Order: sequence, then C-alpha cells, then structure tokens
Amino acid sequence: MEQLNFSNYSFTLKSNENKTYIFDFIRKKNLILTPEEWVRQHCVQFLNKELGYPKSHINLEKQIKINGQVKRYDIVVYSLDSNVEILVECKAPSVKISQDTFDQIARYNMTLKSRFLMLTNGKEHYFCEMDFKNKAYRFIQKLPKYQK
Repeated sequence: MEQLNFSNYSFTLKSNENKTYIFDFIRKKNLILTPEEWVRQHCVQFLNKELGYPKSHINLEKQIKINGQVKRYDIVVYSLDSNVEILVECKAPSVKISQDTFDQIARYNMTLKSRFLMLTNGKEHYFCEMDFKNKAYRFIQKLPKYQK
C-alpha cells in the first residue's frame, strides 16, 4: 500500500489465500486490506494516538438511515456525553476530495449532528466545524484533541 499523509503507525498485516488483511484494533478483527481500509485504519490511529480519543469512543462503519435510504458512515467519534463529536469520511487515495464528497458527509451529518467533520483520502485532509445555527460549516486547520 502507498505512503499516506499520516504519521507512521504499525499495523498487523497477514496474507491468506492471495488476500492481505489488516487487523482493526477497534473492531478486533481482520479486514480485507483495500485502499479505503488503508486510509480508514490510518485515520483511526490518528484519532487515537495523535488526538487522544479513547478506542471506546470510536465507532466504525455503522448503518444509518438518510431519507429512507440505508447508508454507512466510515468513522464516528463520540464525546463523553455520547454526542457525535467527529464524523469522518474516508476515500481511497486515488479518489479526489470534491464537492460531491462534502455533500455526502453533509447529508450524513444532517442525521448524526456531528460538531466536527473530517474528509480524507489519506493524502489530503479537510477539517470543518459545524455552524448549525447558520446551516453551514467552516474550514479549520485541525481537529481538537480529546478533552475529558
């Protein structure tokens, strides 16, 4: 897998029947290593190791209903009071972050009501803070560290 714009983290990889798997330390299972999963696992490490969010506050790939359709978010980080603090949308490194990507995470956030958004393809990272009063988001330089 290619080098991403994250710190270097160590991962447990294994091969089986011509497929490579990566161990997901949140879900405690091996997952097929796709380019998007490579980005997602780096992002989880970033949230845990760099920003200090406990593993118990990080949730991955759960289904949500949006306008009657079932969708699946990549990563949600919960605050101490169980509100969604950060919503993350991960794309494979070959996928350009575009207006469509922002529209996708904004649609998800209409249901989840996250305070912060992160969009990444592993190479580029965008961070936003929500302004629910004005129904807008503003770009910020970085996400906040975990606060007890």
